[in-house]
Amino acid sequence: METNIFIITPPFTQLNTPYPASAYIKGFLNTLAVPTVQADLGIEVILELFSKEGLGPLTPKGGIENYSENSQRIFSLWNEYIKTIDSVISFLQGKNPTLALQICQDDYLPEASRFAQLEELDWAFGTMGTQDKAKHLATLYLEDISDFIVECIDENFGFSRYAERLGRSANSFDELYDALNQETTYIDKVLLSILKSKIETIQPTLFLISVPFPGNLYSAFRCAQWVKQHYPNIKIAMGGGFPNTELRSLSDKRVFEFFDYITLDDGELPLKLLIDNLNSTSNSDYKRTFLLENGEVVYKNNSTKSDYKQAEVGTPDYSDLLLDKYISVIEIVNPMHRMWSDGRWNKLTMAHGCYWGKCTFCDISLDYIKLYEPVAANLLCDRIEELIAQTGQNGFHFVDEAAPPALMRALALEIFRRKISVTWWTNIRFEKSFTKDLCLLLKASGCIAVSGGLEVASDRLLKLIDKGVTVEQVAKVTRNFTEAGVMVHAYLMYGYPTQTVQETVDSLEMVRQLFEIGILQSGFWHQFAMTAHSPVGMYPEKFGVVKETEVIGTFANNDINFIDSTGIDHEQFSFGLKKSLYNFMHGICFDYPLQDWFEFKIPKTKISEDFIFNALSEENTLSIKPNSKVVWLGGTPSVSYFTKTKKGSSWEMMTLTFHDKKETFSVQMNKDHGDWLVEFLNKITVSNTKIHTLQEIKSDFEASFEDFELFWFSKAVVVLNDFGLLCL
Repeated sequence: METNIFIITPPFTQLNTPYPASAYIKGFLNTLAVPTVQADLGIEVILELFSKEGLGPLTPKGGIENYSENSQRIFSLWNEYIKTIDSVISFLQGKNPTLALQICQDDYLPEASRFAQLEELDWAFGTMGTQDKAKHLATLYLEDISDFIVECIDENFGFSRYAERLGRSANSFDELYDALNQETTYIDKVLLSILKSKIETIQPTLFLISVPFPGNLYSAFRCAQWVKQHYPNIKIAMGGGFPNTELRSLSDKRVFEFFDYITLDDGELPLKLLIDNLNSTSNSDYKRTFLLENGEVVYKNNSTKSDYKQAEVGTPDYSDLLLDKYISVIEIVNPMHRMWSDGRWNKLTMAHGCYWGKCTFCDISLDYIKLYEPVAANLLCDRIEELIAQTGQNGFHFVDEAAPPALMRALALEIFRRKISVTWWTNIRFEKSFTKDLCLLLKASGCIAVSGGLEVASDRLLKLIDKGVTVEQVAKVTRNFTEAGVMVHAYLMYGYPTQTVQETVDSLEMVRQLFEIGILQSGFWHQFAMTAHSPVGMYPEKFGVVKETEVIGTFANNDINFIDSTGIDHEQFSFGLKKSLYNFMHGICFDYPLQDWFEFKIPKTKISEDFIFNALSEENTLSIKPNSKVVWLGGTPSVSYFTKTKKGSSWEMMTLTFHDKKETFSVQMNKDHGDWLVEFLNKITVSNTKIHTLQEIKSDFEASFEDFELFWFSKAVVVLNDFGLLCL
């Protein structure tokens, strides 16, 4: 029997772009010639719900008089929502751009409570064009409808998550199991009607459900439940980020009323073995797979086969997904969060796992982080070109734990060699490898943004976290990216074990200075959470914390409640940290005393007010690393000669005139040096396959001239440094 596979991402993840897991698996199955159809049920449910036909039958349970004034207002304007919804969705899909002019007028969209914040945000629209302002207003309009649905129709609804509460820290399966035995909700009915038509059309033998987040869990089980009831012969498997982190100690057999298999970590080999098992009665090898055997949950990992290498897993395949139907929204004016929700991004990884793999708050004991394997730059570029051809989109989000600097450099050079136009962004560590010149190269290759963990802006805690960076180093790296024109977003953390109130205040002061100087453009504070697979979770005594419970649940096990030896209530800082950051991101309130952000007494910061300024002012001594790779991003200059005379002596000079994309500039030097430089620039142009080191260039120069250092740091060459002569 031929295996026919259907793979879904259940509601809800993102509205603007598909979550990539199903595309990765489909790409892998293509290499095995296994027929596969994929669907993102999240976007399909949203499009059915947010339409004239979807909103038409919605009525509040038990009468509108029982609900808030806001819901009463929305319901009284319901015909206006029904009238405008299709046009607004089409606009957010990029198909109806002229509607922006009407949306930006006050009398087109019905407005409820979400629009109350507009007065505060009005100043932000000065920096937004009409299209962006209209996207933001349309997003508020959708959020008003969402508020109504949550209050009056289905309390579990949420745009990027559904019934997330049921998936979070669900040590016991009881609550989720009870919910699944309740009557289906309105959203469930929409979901299951879409699923029904797909199952009838595809008639799969194996149904795969990828569950990346807690907010996908309930709908994943609903889908599996419906298929089990109506098509009991179809085998069902779950994989993805949620089981990989949360279900590693699963023992509740009721889960297998819904699923036949749950696989962990990289899905390629476990899936290949499942297919083999379904096609054969004799094979019983499994890789990292839970199943029910003799009425008990068993974990089988008896295959001796090694996981597939990154070069063998194929290119992600986005076919079947409704790429032209995703909607771009602008929820808030945080620049990085906006990139998450606005625009279509093809997702790729530069490397499997994390090349650093030491941060103590991170799940570094799990294979998806622990096992580091980079993808060669030429193979990455092959995949980039395949995806551009397939999707028509040249935007790429590299979803790495931390993209390796050397691989980023190699990728940028390969992009230049192939003359591909791409826009890309990724996650990094703020490490010293990100020099000014590397940042300029990355920017020139299409990199528009990076995000990285500053975590706690305290050197003591960064050392405890084993981040491998200092605040000073982070400042220099963010400066290098900012000056190259690459936006920088910092992940910030509070409440790390043993963190004192003083350190929290000092962290805030560091962040304030980074924004004030202008080398950080975006950030987000989150409270530390202890997870079972991180060093803090595995060895809490080393970090001054005590687990509140040692009981391992029968269902999900990841988040751990703990008591910090400091006894500090870190939760109290949440509002003040986030409010101050919101203002800093908009370039205001830098002169407010830190105390003003909190309604309780805090100590004064011990960080000097010019700490970051001084860190950036340190002179970089002129140095040459012989093994540095030298490339030229510019073009071939036009050349003219003239004679210079001084005190009776004459010598020939050369003017080299360059044209870059924005301006024309010239440098002058003596003719001999100039002739050598023109030849040298042709050798090191970025499109060449061979890369020359500084030592090779020095040897070439000194075969004809003396004192390479004097030439290399001359005024003319320094000017070329600013226009694309880079030492990497």
